[in-house]
Amino acid sequence: MTTQPQNPVAPGGSYTAGPREMRRILFSSFLGTAVEYYDFILYATAAGIVFNQVFFAGMDPNLAILVSFGTLAVGYIARPLGGFIFGHLGDLLGRKAILVGTVLMMGIASTLIGLLPTSEQIGVWAPILLVSLRLLQGIAVGGEWGGAMLLAFENAKKESRGFASAFAYMGAPAGTILGTLMLSAMTTLPDGQFLEWGWRVPFILSAVLMGLAIFIRMKVSESRVFKEISAKSEAKKKRVPAAELFREHPKSLLIAVASGLSGQMAQGLMGAWAISYAVQQAVLAQTEVLNLKALGGVSTILMIIIASKLSDRLGRRKVLIWGNIGAMLLAFPVMSLLEMGSTVAFMLAIFLGLSVVQGFTSGPYGAFVGELFPTSVRYSGTSIGYQLASTLGAGFTPLIATALVVAGGGSLWMVACLWIAFSGMSLVALLAAKDRSGQDIQQLDGPAAVAAPEGTSTSTQNDGETAAVRA
Repeated sequence: MTTQPQNPVAPGGSYTAGPREMRRILFSSFLGTAVEYYDFILYATAAGIVFNQVFFAGMDPNLAILVSFGTLAVGYIARPLGGFIFGHLGDLLGRKAILVGTVLMMGIASTLIGLLPTSEQIGVWAPILLVSLRLLQGIAVGGEWGGAMLLAFENAKKESRGFASAFAYMGAPAGTILGTLMLSAMTTLPDGQFLEWGWRVPFILSAVLMGLAIFIRMKVSESRVFKEISAKSEAKKKRVPAAELFREHPKSLLIAVASGLSGQMAQGLMGAWAISYAVQQAVLAQTEVLNLKALGGVSTILMIIIASKLSDRLGRRKVLIWGNIGAMLLAFPVMSLLEMGSTVAFMLAIFLGLSVVQGFTSGPYGAFVGELFPTSVRYSGTSIGYQLASTLGAGFTPLIATALVVAGGGSLWMVACLWIAFSGMSLVALLAAKDRSGQDIQQLDGPAAVAAPEGTSTSTQNDGETAAVRA
């Protein structure tokens, strides 16, 4: 005798949420990720213009900025650990509960950073505590993106899965805009007041944003396809999703990591290092630089929307491939614009290097990697893949770029070469992958999830499989 699943599939084989619930899911995905990245990128910005003077005072200026960017890298190193921990728990316990925990951890860590004494007050304990809190930030954000993206991905219609998944990615520039504008407002204070207490205000505000995000997320229901899989799995508590991921899906994980490098490189270079470069070279005032970065965040969201919608029509792989080709073509022009040192040139560099490149190399990425893995390991696969890409592509980028500028005598040509190399690796991974954007969410879990052989139309194959299933 067979038993009916607790969450039956809707007519036509659909696991999609209703319009009202879907709007709530998308808003939760956007807001929660915005709060997480408000905190995470706020640190990246502050590392370039504040922490070298507050927590590493007394050092040579160049050494201080290198050390400050070193603490920034700590958060990126911790992100794969967060992806591993929360991905494992998310595949066992569900997406919703984990997302509440990640926002809580991030909010507490960021608020405490805003309350930290300086090195002049407590000596070496100041940078030690700063690094420890940055570590917690990294672990928290490591589990955030995957879960937020999957709630939208697993509840969306096939025809709009790319756009729905992109809401988690749109949250990142939105959080960047808010954090950057907050820090920019504080830089209008006299230098003494800004360094004494002004920079702390945006961090302390994290407590309020944390409460709002938790409130919204508590109202979101669990992913339907996850509940279906859980209901059928009698031994789910004995499963080790991360081990299953590495054992059964190593190629998909490798593709997830490599295909994300280019977008993360754009974030590390243009979202953190370029800001510090413009300020340190004294070509622009820091308030002006921060305002231009915030403007770049707005255009980044627009590019993500365009790219993700195109991916629903043309396929994720095709859009991502052209995005990476564009990144390779724009690397030298963007660095040349930064060297010019004018406001217009910097604004154009941010638009091309951050908005356009990141939008088209990252906008469709969430749905692309979500379609690489079955539901049973999807949280682990997407989180670990994305966070490893983030660590390798963005975590050390400001540090390496700063060293390359020194080695190049102030020229940025080696930074451009670094960017091209990482974009090339992403391009190779995408060329080796299959596009599965035409498959229903159920097909990604069973035999129908096997990619079509070369020369076979994915959409045609999927139509035939769907017809067979319904027959």
